[in-house]
Amino acid sequence: MNHYSGEPRHMIDTQIRTAMVHTLASVRPQTAEQLHGWLRAVLGIDVPRATTCDGHAGPMDYLAHVFFEQPGDVIVWANRGGGKTYYGAVATLLDLLFKPGIEVRILGGSFEQSRKMHEYLRWMLERDGLRHHVAGRITDRGVRLTNGSKVELLVQSETSVRGHRVQKLRCDEIELFDRDVWQAAQFVTRSARCGDIDVCGAVEVFSTMHRPFGLMNELIAQAPAVDAAVFKWCALDVIARCEPTRACDDCPLWDACRGRAKQADGFISVQDVIDQHRRSSRQAFEAEMLSRRPTRTDAVFSSFDPAVHVSAIAPDPQLHWVGGMDFGIRSPFVMLWAQITPGPPGDPPHVDIIDEYVMSDLPVNEHLETIAQRGWPTVDWLGVDPAGAQRNEQTGRSTLSVLRDAGHTVRATRRRLADGIELLRRMLEVRDSTPGGDAADTPDDAPPRPPLLIHPRCERLIEAMTCYHFDADRPHRDEPIKDGHDHPVDALRYLVTNLYRGSGKVRRRVY
Repeated sequence: MNHYSGEPRHMIDTQIRTAMVHTLASVRPQTAEQLHGWLRAVLGIDVPRATTCDGHAGPMDYLAHVFFEQPGDVIVWANRGGGKTYYGAVATLLDLLFKPGIEVRILGGSFEQSRKMHEYLRWMLERDGLRHHVAGRITDRGVRLTNGSKVELLVQSETSVRGHRVQKLRCDEIELFDRDVWQAAQFVTRSARCGDIDVCGAVEVFSTMHRPFGLMNELIAQAPAVDAAVFKWCALDVIARCEPTRACDDCPLWDACRGRAKQADGFISVQDVIDQHRRSSRQAFEAEMLSRRPTRTDAVFSSFDPAVHVSAIAPDPQLHWVGGMDFGIRSPFVMLWAQITPGPPGDPPHVDIIDEYVMSDLPVNEHLETIAQRGWPTVDWLGVDPAGAQRNEQTGRSTLSVLRDAGHTVRATRRRLADGIELLRRMLEVRDSTPGGDAADTPDDAPPRPPLLIHPRCERLIEAMTCYHFDADRPHRDEPIKDGHDHPVDALRYLVTNLYRGSGKVRRRVY
């Protein structure tokens, strides 16, 4: 018993801690070091600050970035169980406490995912020393603080997202998002003055990357172009310090860890990571726990490698030039320019894709006017979709007739989709440049290059060759998914099938 108050000692300690938290909760950190100390004192969490993997940035880097209002959107790419959702809730708490009047929305891949971040936030606000900041009660859909700050949960629908004007939108498990909802979410943020702080309107994304052709993969690829900050951490960056008694020699994590866990300061048990490693395949573990890009198992062109197949080929107007075209009005209209260079003796010529044109929502004649102004040599012929011979119900003319009237020679060879894909696959092989034929070794004096090269300026075609994929849920279906990546590939396929239109039936390989 305490001599002065007659109360149990632990009750005195609890009261002192509550008073301390109550006081500290109103003191805004001014530096990243102070912020880390604030989180330890008020929430009792020691956020990992040092990462063990080169090029990674840990949870504390993310929290400092968004708390001190660095401009731009944010992408958090982290491992399964790496605290993405929890730290999103921590960032939301800091915003609510120290940026009076701020509006935050939480949008998950499902409403259950949104509730998970909200449940973390509820737990924090119901702690002694913080609950007095809550105005009214915390509901299942959100909470408001006494300083006017507010957070609400949104459901995964366009209707739910549209109409909001908020400072922060936190999107959890973006891989599960409907693409139309994601597009609608791009227009909901705006900057504002919250108390004495200028708050940047920003969208924050949290996810693992377990789909090689998913939305998260696209966002990471686009991040440099849109100045989005990427914070990437893996299980080894947030793993607890490995016990000195655990030997590295026979540890299943050695190939990835190399002993770095001996200096770690995270929160995931080493044994838990080992158990997850044992339960999963190598590919799944690398994607889900090591935050590496997932394997392209379902890619149509799994052998496509920008390091091999993308090259700044010099255009030569003296060569034979041809084109490939995929028609579209609402979907993209695609035109590819290719120069044909001689291949090794006895082999077919090489195809160098020099440029691309991709545009939507224009009639064919306007596309042709723009294409004519690109300045490339006139193509000898255009490889196109045979379906272009059908007449348009409104104009009474076919696309092929429009092309011919514009002075183009048109080739529209009919060939099965699978055969066209096989031709492209064969053209990606460095030592097999005979589409549809048997493997043939390249002569020793021939340049070690594949029959198909693409210039770096053809960004949409390069993206399409990387992302064009089959449906993982329907493994016996041979037709790839039509998600937009098919249009540049189709233009290339029409070009190649018309270039080799006399080669007959293509013998398909098992991949």
